Amino acid sequence: MDIEIIKSILIAAGLGFMIGMQRAIYHLNREQKSFAGSRTFSIIALVGYMSGILNKEIGGTAIIAGVSIGLLILLAYYFKVSKSPCISSEMDIGSTTHFTALATFLLGLMVSLGLQKYAIFLGILIIVLLEIKPRLQKVEAKITSKDINAAVLLLAMTFLILPILPNRMIGPYHLFNPYKTWLMAVIISTLSFVGYAAIKIFGHKKGLLLTGALGGMVSSTAVSVSMSKIASSNRNVTLHVASAISIACTFMFFRVLILAFLINPELALGMLIPFLLATITGLAFTYFIYQHSKPMEVSLDESFAKNPLQLSEAVRFAIIFGIVYGASEFVQARYGNLGVYIISLLSGLTDVDAITLSLAQLARDGKLFALVSINGIIIASVTNSFVKLGIATWIGGKSLGFTLLKYFLITLTALSLGLIAIQ
Repeated sequence: MDIEIIKSILIAAGLGFMIGMQRAIYHLNREQKSFAGSRTFSIIALVGYMSGILNKEIGGTAIIAGVSIGLLILLAYYFKVSKSPCISSEMDIGSTTHFTALATFLLGLMVSLGLQKYAIFLGILIIVLLEIKPRLQKVEAKITSKDINAAVLLLAMTFLILPILPNRMIGPYHLFNPYKTWLMAVIISTLSFVGYAAIKIFGHKKGLLLTGALGGMVSSTAVSVSMSKIASSNRNVTLHVASAISIACTFMFFRVLILAFLINPELALGMLIPFLLATITGLAFTYFIYQHSKPMEVSLDESFAKNPLQLSEAVRFAIIFGIVYGASEFVQARYGNLGVYIISLLSGLTDVDAITLSLAQLARDGKLFALVSINGIIIASVTNSFVKLGIATWIGGKSLGFTLLKYFLITLTALSLGLIAIQ
């Protein structure tokens, strides 16, 4: 007998057995009866395999076998529902196992057709999907209608609005590109939504450090304000708050690098040394002060954990980006690199993302030297860092401000040294 055939038969039977084992354990833990166990699922996979082999000799065999298996599964589900004493229970009348049995048949069929690698990949994916049901239920319990609306909005922004916008310069002095402007709004909205989703899934009451890390992907400035309020009301958690703010600001450096990479990978590679040094030193400092603070649970201000994906916010960012992009190009044409640095300084007072995307796009379009763009992004990052330091000191007190001053001195020094290295 051909060894390859034996190997494929064992693969089909093994996939069915593993899926059936997962289903059997799942129902056993819940003291429920399952219509199929490990052996039955293995046989279903082998039926799929045999139907594929026979189909080469007798056309239509696979279709007949698939329909027969489907009818048997449908019949099993009918008897399960009609005979169930708790027909109102969603758990009792669930159809996941039945659909999984049909998928197992198709996996066996795929193996017989020589698609073993795809069948193995799909089999593992099915097991993972079956296994994460409890976690998915926890996530679903935290999702609100506003979150669904936000996800729909993001899809509409990306696939409905973006494709119809003109990708050319329009307006006074031809400084405004609708497509690129809205693309930046989509990018920043996506990153913000990912950070927000992480907070929703993993929670933000497991410690200030985790909160700062996740919140930093949304807005490090918002984290600084929220955390500083905690420090102002409870001086005993100053080190905890400092570690949370420092990790959020560290993630800001990393986020800037990601934004630049999405628009201009070559520019991001040029920025890698200074921003990577700032990220590494920031993580090291955060770890140091976290190790010197006692773990404790703190009630958090959830203002920064609100869904950031609002149409008004997307439009606001698009407008800011359009203004910064146009102003940077206009000022650079009139006043040279100094004008770009002034725009970067002013933009950094409120936001780093807009100037990062603007300068990365200008460098990609060949309207600005890469080094000038990097310098401008670093100027904005430094300015924004000192703004957050001022916020923390004003709201959270001198002790918090002094701790963060050391953080910013270390990270910004690393950023500056990295900048010198690439000059």
